[in-house]
Amino acid sequence: MRGLFLSFSWQDLRRHPWRALAAVLAIMLGVALALAVQLINASAFTEFAQATRAASGQSDLQVRARQGRLPEALFGALVQSPLVLRANPVLEARVQASAGAQQSPLRLLAVDSLVLPGMAPALMPRPWPESARTSLFAAATVFLNASALQALDLPRGPATVELQVGLQRLPVAVAGSVAAGGGPLAVMDIGAAQDLLGQGGWLSRVDLQLVPGATQQALLRSLALTPAQADALLLSTPQAESSQMDQLSRAYRVNLTVLALIALFTGAYLVFSVQALAVARRQPQFALLAVLGATPRQRLWLVLREASALGLLGSLLGVLLGALLAALALRLAGGDLGGGYFSGTSRLHWSNGAALAYALLGLGAAWAGAWWPARSAQRLPPAQTLKGLGMALPGASVHRLALPGLAMLAASALLAQAPPVAGMALGAYASVALLLVGGIALLPWLTQWLLGVLAPWAGRHALALLALERARRTRGATAATVGGVVAALSLAVALTVMVTSFRQSVQQWLDAMLPAPAYLRASGAAQGDDGAVFSAALVQALERLPQVQRVQALRTSSLRLSASLPPLAILARPLDAQAERSLPLTQAAVPAPPGRIPLYVSEAVLDLYGVRPGRDWPEFSKAFRPQTQSPQAQEALFFISGVWRDYVRQTGAAVMARADFIRLSGDERASELALWPAPGSSLGALQDAVLAALRARGGAAQALEFSRTDAIRAHTLQLFDRSFAVTYWLQAVAVGIGLFGVAASLSAQVLARRKEFGLLTHLGLTRRQILAVVSGEGTAWMAVGAAAGTALGLLAALVLVRVVNPQSFHWSMDTVVPWTRLALLAAAVVVAGALTAWLTGLAAAGRDAVLAVKEDW
Repeated sequence: MRGLFLSFSWQDLRRHPWRALAAVLAIMLGVALALAVQLINASAFTEFAQATRAASGQSDLQVRARQGRLPEALFGALVQSPLVLRANPVLEARVQASAGAQQSPLRLLAVDSLVLPGMAPALMPRPWPESARTSLFAAATVFLNASALQALDLPRGPATVELQVGLQRLPVAVAGSVAAGGGPLAVMDIGAAQDLLGQGGWLSRVDLQLVPGATQQALLRSLALTPAQADALLLSTPQAESSQMDQLSRAYRVNLTVLALIALFTGAYLVFSVQALAVARRQPQFALLAVLGATPRQRLWLVLREASALGLLGSLLGVLLGALLAALALRLAGGDLGGGYFSGTSRLHWSNGAALAYALLGLGAAWAGAWWPARSAQRLPPAQTLKGLGMALPGASVHRLALPGLAMLAASALLAQAPPVAGMALGAYASVALLLVGGIALLPWLTQWLLGVLAPWAGRHALALLALERARRTRGATAATVGGVVAALSLAVALTVMVTSFRQSVQQWLDAMLPAPAYLRASGAAQGDDGAVFSAALVQALERLPQVQRVQALRTSSLRLSASLPPLAILARPLDAQAERSLPLTQAAVPAPPGRIPLYVSEAVLDLYGVRPGRDWPEFSKAFRPQTQSPQAQEALFFISGVWRDYVRQTGAAVMARADFIRLSGDERASELALWPAPGSSLGALQDAVLAALRARGGAAQALEFSRTDAIRAHTLQLFDRSFAVTYWLQAVAVGIGLFGVAASLSAQVLARRKEFGLLTHLGLTRRQILAVVSGEGTAWMAVGAAAGTALGLLAALVLVRVVNPQSFHWSMDTVVPWTRLALLAAAVVVAGALTAWLTGLAAAGRDAVLAVKEDW
C-alpha cells in the first residue's frame, strides 16, 4: 500500500496542490481556533486558581459575613477557639490605582504580616533594598506583585501611586513586591488598610488553619454564638472561589469551543468535496487498479490514506497556529475572550493532552469527510467504468437515509427539551447537530417535492424542463452537492436570528433600566458596598442645585446565600406599586401579602436557587441581617413578587425598594445617582454644576464618572456588536466553503457526465444551451438548499434563543426574525451558487465532451 500511495495518490496530490491546500487550510483553521480557545480558557482559569490559592494560602477554612463586612470582634473569638491553629484577618477591596498616565484596577489585600509565613507565604511582602524593614507595618504603604508593576509601568524600586478611595485619591508608597501571581495585586498591613479605607473595626474574611480533626460544625459550637450570629456567617473552603468561577464561566467556555468547532466541521466538508472530485476525476485509474488486482478494501484505504495525509498535515499546522494565536491573545488581551470572567493573564499554560485531542479531532474530521468518497471508490464497478459508463455519484444512495433522517429530527425535538448538564446545554447542542444532519439527509425528498411543484412552469421551456427534470431525478446527489451550503446557511440564519433577538432585547432592557438622561458614580473598580460613596447629605445637596430637576439614588450591595455560589447582587432602587414601569419583568407582578417585603429577582435566581415567584424566600430572609453599627436594623420576611431580565449579572440579582433597604439596614448611602436636568438646563451645565458641588465637598473630579445615557447605550451596543463580530466571520467562511463544495461536487458530476453532454451536442444543443442546462441544475439545487437552510436555521434559532441561552446564561429574550435580512441572505446564496454552477458548467461544453462520445464507437 505504501508504494501504491506514493506512485498513485502522492502524484495526484502534487498535480493538484491547490485543492489539497484548501482542505489542509480548512482543517488547520478549525484545529487552530478550537485549540486556541481551549488554551486561552485553560490558561486563564489556571492563573485564576493559582492566584486564589496564593491569596488564601494554606488555610483550611474561610469565615465571611453573608452580607457586608465581618465585625473585627469575631476575629478575637476565633483566635481564642481551641480548634483554631492560626488565623489571618483579611480586608479586601477593589481599587483603582494610577501612576502618572498609567491606570489599572487593583485587588487590595490587607493582611497580618506576622502570620503570613505559615499561612500564605506568596503574600509575604519583600521590601526593596532601599525600604525600611518596618515598612511592612507602615501606614499608606503597599507591596505589588509583578502584574501590578507591569500594569502601572513601575520600576522595581521605591515609587508612589494613587489609590482611589471613595471620592478621593490618596497617595501610597510602593515599598516592595510580593511573589503572588495572577492579576494586579497590592498587599498592605491590615491596620494601615483599615485606616486608609475608613474600615476601622471591619474585616472581609478570616482565613483559618484548624487543628487536625476539627469540623465546621465543631468550630461554630466552640464560638458560643447566638443563632442569629451563626446565621450571619458563611464558612467555606478556599477552593470554593475557584469552583464558583469554574461553574460561572463553564457555559461561556463551552459555547466558544462549540463555535470554534464549527470551523472544523466546515473543514470536514471541504475534505469531502476535494476527495469526491478527486475520486470522480480518477474513475478510470481506480478501475484499472481493480483490474490489476487492487481489492475494494485497498481502494477504500487508499482514499482514506490520502485524507489522512491532508488531515495530519492540517492538524499539525493547526496545533502550531493555535499555540501561536493563544500566546498572542494572552499577551495582547489577557485571558478575557469577551465574557469578562478572566483578566490579567499573560502566560500560556501548555497542555499536551489538549493539543493531542484537537489534532485527533482534525484527523477524524478529515476521515469523516473522506469516508463517502472512499466508499464510492470501493464500490466502483471496474468493467462498467472502463467502458466509460461512469459510476454512481457520491450521494446517490442517500435515499437510504430517509428513516434515519426522520429519526434524527425526532431525536432533535426530544433533546431540545433536555435539562442542562452541569450548567451546560449539551442536549441543545446535540439537538442542533441532529437537526442539521437529519435535515440534510432528507434533502432528496425536499428536492423532489419542491421541483415537482415547479415542473408545470418549466414544461413551457425545453431547456428549463431538461434542467429541472435532471435535477429532480438525480435528487440523490442533492445532499452531496448542496449539503455544505445548507449547513452553512442554517448556521448563518440561526446566528442572525439569535443575535438580532439578543440585540433587540438588550435595547429594550437598556430603555427600562436607564430612564434618566445621565448617571453619576465613582470611577474605578469598586464593587458592591465599596462603591456606595454618596452620602444622604450629598444627595440632598445635589437636589438643591438649580440645574437639577430630580435625583434618584440607587444602591448596589451583595448577599452570600451559599458557599458554592457567587454573591447575589442586591439592587435597591425606588419602586412604586407598578414595578413593570421601572423593571423589565417577564410576567405580571404578584402583590406581596401583608407583612411581606416584595422582592424582584432576575431569571438567574430561579435557576441557581430554585425559587419561584409568588412564594416566600426564607433563605434570603434569614441571611439579610446587615452587620451594621446602626441600631435601626430590623428583621423582615421577603416575598418574590416578580421576575425580571438581567443581561449583566449572570450570578443573579434581586431588586427591592430603596425605602425598604434603608429601613432594614439603616444605611442611606448610594452607589449611583440618576440625574434629570432642570427645564432649560443642558446636560453639560448639569455635569459642571454636579462636579463643582462634589469638588466643594472634597471629592476629586478624577474619582467621578459622569455618563450620559445615550453614550452608555451606544457604548453597550458597540461592545455587543464587537462581541458577535466573530460570528459574522464564521458565517462568511462557512458559506464560502459550502460554495467551494458545490463547485467541487458539480465538477465531479461534469466529469462523470461527459458522454451525456457529448450526446446532447450531437443532438443539436449548442454550447450555450448545455451551459444553461448545467447552470439550471445547479440553480435548482441551490434554491432547494436555500429553502432548506433557511427552514433549518429558523428551527435551530429557536433552540438557541429558547434553550441554549436560558440554560447557559440564565436569561431569556424575545424572538425577533429579520425577514428582510434572511431573504437577502438566501438570495445571495442562490445567486452565488448559480454563478458557481455557471463557472463549473463551462467545462461541460468543451470539446472533451464531444470527443467522449467517440470512446464507444
